[in-house]
Parts: sequence; structure tokens; C-alpha cells
Amino acid sequence: MKIVVKEDQIRLDKYLSLNTEYSRSLILKMIKDGYILVNNKKEKPSYLVCFDDEIDIKDGYIKEDNINAEKMDLEIIYEDEYLMVINKPSGIVVHPGAGNHTNTLVNGLKYYTDNLSDGEDETRPGIVHRIDKDTSGLLLIAKTNKCEELLSEMFKKHTINREYIALVHGVIENDKVKIDAPIGRDTTNRKQMTITSKNSKEAITHLTVLKRYKKFTLVKLKLETGRTHQIRVHMKYINHPIYNDPVYSNDKATEFGQFLHSYSMSFIHPITNVELSFKVDVPTYFKEFIDSLE
Repeated sequence: MKIVVKEDQIRLDKYLSLNTEYSRSLILKMIKDGYILVNNKKEKPSYLVCFDDEIDIKDGYIKEDNINAEKMDLEIIYEDEYLMVINKPSGIVVHPGAGNHTNTLVNGLKYYTDNLSDGEDETRPGIVHRIDKDTSGLLLIAKTNKCEELLSEMFKKHTINREYIALVHGVIENDKVKIDAPIGRDTTNRKQMTITSKNSKEAITHLTVLKRYKKFTLVKLKLETGRTHQIRVHMKYINHPIYNDPVYSNDKATEFGQFLHSYSMSFIHPITNVELSFKVDVPTYFKEFIDSLE
């Protein structure tokens, strides 16, 4: 396949991900293996394409797809030809990873539809962002590569508004709290994140108290940044860890996991420019527990 470039100063890998059906990760492999040439020369993925460059994509490169389609009950809040909004239950991993290739949301999505974006790699079709296994609630799914690219940019620019509800240990005195503390990988436990000034990224969370109980506080949390485990790490940092968190709380946790729920999401549709807004209530187990605190 030959492509004649009609743009200037855009990375080769990005240009091809926008103008072909190949994922960015597959494009990188094809460039490395010499299956993609620019003006009959092998170039790096970072090469800036120029107007009238000729890109030659050789046939015969095999894309492996080891993701099994598995029947799964999906609670679809919204769907059109470009994207989906899913209410993910607690206990479901978003995509396959090391030692975990089945029973993920991606396995269920593959069974439901063949129309998913390629994702950032072959194990993540449709996945634009993630929430933890034991975090429930709203998750955006891209159905086309163009939509995925635009949604990813929106997440980077923080134009997708997300709010969470959580039950935390202890009584928070202030009605509103801004937590501004950088997050990086814990050097003593690589599976955890921590507040640190070394090899960290800025992390900001806005907290609003919804209700106070004798030993707990129900809070609403809005992310200004999107770091791994951000809410869980920040709540531990201010000495109000999320209830039932098996990693960042010292208490024993049930199989349900942390009481953290992505309950609200709003954004401008990247293709249709229609304003979309969604809210879903906390899971039954979550609701029954906070009702018992009355």
C-alpha cells in the first residue's frame, strides 16, 4: 500500500495511526522490521513526514490477536458508532496483562462487538483510559482509531470531567480539600504508588464532603490530573484511606475492594461535538453499607 503525504511536520508513527487502520504499537513494529519505508528508505518512528513524501507499507505483516472473546454482561450506558460508555462493576480488570488474559472487560467487549479501536497496544482494543480492578463506574470506550486519538488528547488536556464517590476512614473536618502532592512509584514496593519528590508527576485531587458518619466520611472527588492510583494514594496521604482498600489501608478488606466509584462523566463528543453527561449510582453493596451507617 502506498500513501502520499498531504501534511507537514507530523511524526511518522502518529501520521500512520491517524491515516490507516493499524494501531500505533503495530506501526512501531512494522517500522522496526522494515515493512514501512518513506521514499524507499527506512526511517525512525519520530521522522517528521513532509508534504508529498511517499510511504510504502509492505503486505504480509502478521498481526497476532490472542485476546479471546468471552460472553459478559455489559452495562452499556451510552453507545454510538464512535464510542461507548460502560458502567464497570467492581472486581473486573479492564484489559489483559501479565498472568491475566481472561475475564477482563476487553474480553467481554471483543464478544460484544468487532468495532473497537486498536488501543495503545494489541491487548487494549477500545481502551482510552483505565480504572482499577476494584473501582466501579463509568469508563469510556473508543470504537474507531480516530475517536481514540481525539479522546486521548482530551484526557491529556483535562477536558473530560470525571467525579468519583468514595467512603473513607475517619471524619474529615473541612468541607472542601485540595490535595496537591506528586505521585511516583514506591521504591520499596513496585506494585504501589506513593507521594514522593523523586521521579514523580504532579497530582491534584479536589475533595468535597458529602456526608459525615461516626467513623467514616462520604466524599466526592474530582481529578485535576490522572495518575495511577491517584485518589487512593492521596486519601492515604491525608490519613483518610478509602474504606476496604486492600492496598492502601491497613484494615482487612473483603473481595469487593475499595469503596471508590466513578459516578459522573461529562465531555464534548470528539466527533459530533454534542455535549454528553452521564451519572451512575454506587453499586448495591456500597449503598447498603453506607445505609447501615445511618
